[in-house]
Amino acid sequence: MNQHAIRIRAALVAVLGVVLVACGADELPGAGTNTTEAAGAGLGSVCPNPVIVQTDWFPEAEHGATYELVGGDYAVDVENQRVTGSLVASGLDTGVGIEVRTGGPAIGYQPVSTQMYTEPEIHIGFVSTDEAVMFADDAPTVAVIAPLEKNPQIIMWDPETYPEAKTIADLGELGVTVNVFAGSTFVDVLVAQGILQADQVDPSYDGSPGRFIASRGEIAQQGFASAEPYTYEFVFQEWGKPVEFQLIHDAGFQIYGQALAVRAAGLDTFRPCLERLVPIMQQAAVDYARDPSRVNAMIVDVVDRYDSFWVYEQGVAEYSVATQLELGLVGDGPDSTLGNMDPTRVQAVIDAMVSAGMNVRDGLSAADISTNEFIDPAIGLGD
Repeated sequence: MNQHAIRIRAALVAVLGVVLVACGADELPGAGTNTTEAAGAGLGSVCPNPVIVQTDWFPEAEHGATYELVGGDYAVDVENQRVTGSLVASGLDTGVGIEVRTGGPAIGYQPVSTQMYTEPEIHIGFVSTDEAVMFADDAPTVAVIAPLEKNPQIIMWDPETYPEAKTIADLGELGVTVNVFAGSTFVDVLVAQGILQADQVDPSYDGSPGRFIASRGEIAQQGFASAEPYTYEFVFQEWGKPVEFQLIHDAGFQIYGQALAVRAAGLDTFRPCLERLVPIMQQAAVDYARDPSRVNAMIVDVVDRYDSFWVYEQGVAEYSVATQLELGLVGDGPDSTLGNMDPTRVQAVIDAMVSAGMNVRDGLSAADISTNEFIDPAIGLGD
């Protein structure tokens, strides 16, 4: 489903209008965990102190479920771009601390998978499904929770230049140049499936708006549904109008973006902590969606203190949360549980990457890179 950018007023209404309730679901190990009870029991006896989480980029609202775990006593390490504080569960101190590390340029643009092996003190990292597949041999990880139900990545274009384009496949038929980050897995899959042609892919995208704006809409570009449609209309004044887009998810490549994973070899050692921590993380995603104001203020403050090229405004954060809910980027999927992963969907990603000729470990299965073992099926957003 492709949509025009959502106006910020409508976005805020969407946030305020969401009613969130916890619902039952299929039985899974760990069912029945109560977040308040888990917090009251404390994590000190089972979890490291602090729990160290490696993200894949600068702080942003898509990371909201993780920053929701950071208490109001947070401190910012500007030099190393890290946020530390008490690890809280629905505002209750769990007895251990948390450290959230910035990714992207802060770690030399290294994949989080390999960073977790370079710095083994990292306990949990943001590892999307396709990354887990690619590094299953050299840096194997297992996802334990997916705070985002749908990958926010999109291809976007100018609807005035290409009014007939409604999908990514339409861009392929029109031969539109698509500017993307080099090494983007979804591009190889879309090319292999004939949705795009190899000669229309330009892998020179660097994350800045300059190329798209300078082209006056002649090219298409990758982005996030929960960010670029807002920034191109309301922040980048040189453009200042809506863009059209389609989610990569809706084009058929359905990874779990920014899933939280642990090193495969460390899963057994970390299991007692994960049994309590993962339900707390599920509830954090619900809490953030219900009331993102505290965490959005934290994210904006942290980015401002980092004082780098990455700029993040309150309006973008508010739009992001609303859009995550509006498009189902955060949600319960086909059941009533937030954070669990569909093994069939994970396997389909593996199979698509194999069919695209990527270097995938022989016999790799969904169970090798993901597990619902620690998920509490009673925690969800509800209808």
